[in-house]
Amino acid sequence: MSSRMKETINITMNLHIRSLLLLPMLMTALLAGARQMRNPVWQRDWPDPTIWQGDDRRYYCIATNPRHSLVSDDMFTWSISGISPIDPESWTAMSAVSRHFWAPDVATVDGRRLMYITLYNSAEDSSIGVLEEAGLSRFRYKGIITRGSETGIEDTIDPEVVTDPQTGKVWMFFGSVGGIHRVELASDGLSLKEGATYEHVAGLTVHQCPDRSKVFEGSYLHWHKGYWYLFVSSGYYGNHTYQLQVGRSKELTGRFLDREGNPMTEGYASPVIHSDEGDNYFGPGHCGEIFTGTDGNEYIFYHCHVRESRRPSHRPLFMSRIQWDQDEWPYVEGGKPE
Repeated sequence: MSSRMKETINITMNLHIRSLLLLPMLMTALLAGARQMRNPVWQRDWPDPTIWQGDDRRYYCIATNPRHSLVSDDMFTWSISGISPIDPESWTAMSAVSRHFWAPDVATVDGRRLMYITLYNSAEDSSIGVLEEAGLSRFRYKGIITRGSETGIEDTIDPEVVTDPQTGKVWMFFGSVGGIHRVELASDGLSLKEGATYEHVAGLTVHQCPDRSKVFEGSYLHWHKGYWYLFVSSGYYGNHTYQLQVGRSKELTGRFLDREGNPMTEGYASPVIHSDEGDNYFGPGHCGEIFTGTDGNEYIFYHCHVRESRRPSHRPLFMSRIQWDQDEWPYVEGGKPE
């Protein structure tokens, strides 16, 4: 046997041995990654979540009535951050407007991080306010964006703000029992654009559909491979009929359609996550952002009831892996929370 052949054999054997030694480490890492997501990822009541990455590269999450915020290094494990997301003066100012503070949305607009939040008294008297970040993940109240008592749009709630990268325009989607609407904001995101008009983009009203099966709320916009995806929740939030659905449009200002091409304005949408009567995890909905995890997979955050909980009315924080089929429609394996 030639010396060159012996050298080749030695190299091959060394590589094989190294592969065998690395295999247990790789399997351990994969299993660790698989164990990281364990629903609920936050056990306490945490409805209507929104998540963002702070300047310190850590992830922050707040929910309805945001007196506290969660923090995470990997999005799988969460703890109380110790940061009060809204300063005391802002709570005082907002309390003069409303009794309830629902469904915040944190978005970056014109290089600044803003929080949009529902100020709710009734379906007829509900508003959306805006706060600006003043220090790490701490926000200061700036004022009202829109009032349902002035527009006549019932349930002016659940804001979702996004900047169109093609036009630079800033849009706010919002609504529930009065239909989901879209309106343009000023470039700084702190007010309506002068002369802006409201456009109905999805969902029937509760007067048209009393069982809420085609009434949408909890808007979330996500860009993926040439489409804007409008995630919404339908049904009654307190039981198993509540579910996460989606439609899409090639333009942020276009018509959003379901998988079969039916318009969301008529109450059509395609299912993403649902539950059945009797399921332990039921009523999944009002999703937050989609992020790529440390394991390279995409995950969506939302709230969900836990039937076996001592407080079944609570809605802890959940996350599920989002995948995309051959037609680029999002789905969760099995279609249910796990």
